[in-house]
Amino acid sequence: MELKIEAKNLDIRKSWQDKIEDERSKLIRHYANFVLHLRVTIEATPGYKEGGHEVRLVASVPNDTVVVKRWGEKVRPLLVEAFDVLGLQLKEIVRKKQKHKSSRSNHGANIDTTAAGRVRKIFLDEAYGFIVTDDNREVFFHAGALKDLSMEDLSEGDSVVCAITEGERGPQAIWVKAPTP
Repeated sequence: MELKIEAKNLDIRKSWQDKIEDERSKLIRHYANFVLHLRVTIEATPGYKEGGHEVRLVASVPNDTVVVKRWGEKVRPLLVEAFDVLGLQLKEIVRKKQKHKSSRSNHGANIDTTAAGRVRKIFLDEAYGFIVTDDNREVFFHAGALKDLSMEDLSEGDSVVCAITEGERGPQAIWVKAPTP
């Protein structure tokens, strides 16, 4: 995987570069030969109301490009969050490719449970969010899991029903829909 690190309006710290290299190693371990190029840009943005820095990851994969942006005051937590989101998006792309290749006869076989809950957080730009179930479990969902809804239809606090399976990083919704009245 080719890696390019850019800095705008600041100097890159050694600890940031080390963290980027660690995260790159994880990507290579999980997505060897899938991520072709990775560009990491760290920019000082004192004029933004969100904080003083923007971290942007641009990953080139076969037939697609994945972009993740995060804003805040401290760079290292932004790097961690951005790489976590990138990992989830890459996992979703790989899953869709595998699903497309395999037959749909076993669809739904991996559902562990269904649950009611509320939307806790939505990241519209990255097309994912989190649900807190009635039993206080936090569940990740991607826009592709929405049934009869779109990301724009949802707001934080909305009631939803979802089917949950255990993903690589914890509970993940297979589908999400509005509760039936």
